[in-house]
Amino acid sequence: MAADQLWAPWRLPYVRRQQPQPDRCVFCAAREEADNPLVVWRGRRASVILNAYPYAPGHMLIFPHRHVAEPEHLDRDEQLEVWELLVRSIAAARSALNADGFNAGLNLGKVAGAGIPGHIHLHVVPRWEGDKNFIAVLADTHVISQALEETAETLRAAFTGGS
Repeated sequence: MAADQLWAPWRLPYVRRQQPQPDRCVFCAAREEADNPLVVWRGRRASVILNAYPYAPGHMLIFPHRHVAEPEHLDRDEQLEVWELLVRSIAAARSALNADGFNAGLNLGKVAGAGIPGHIHLHVVPRWEGDKNFIAVLADTHVISQALEETAETLRAAFTGGS
């Protein structure tokens, strides 16, 4: 039996182009910005932020506050908090967004797809039964059905027990 293939030609221009690097790490900036509207949760050692370029609604990024690139550079407390935030992010998305499943993972290094290779971050992508349809293939379009700030507010409430 042949393996299924994910065909995503709309990603090729992103992969091919040279990405200008921001002057400052977006995760370090988010850690310091008290009013960042995409931050969903701030912990002691790690935080959760919505991806500004999501693959699906509610696409969260969990990042340690310390600027490190590799998992082995995290101390035990950081590892524990990142993992706890993974569990909380899944619970929040199940509760607030009625997600049916999740993709979660790391892209380590530029060749592995890390858009910000210098600061490790864990992707948590909520999924729903039938969430990918013809529009992505035929129209080179991803449907994000809710504004990022509104999604952040919804998830923030779920993290604090308000949903």
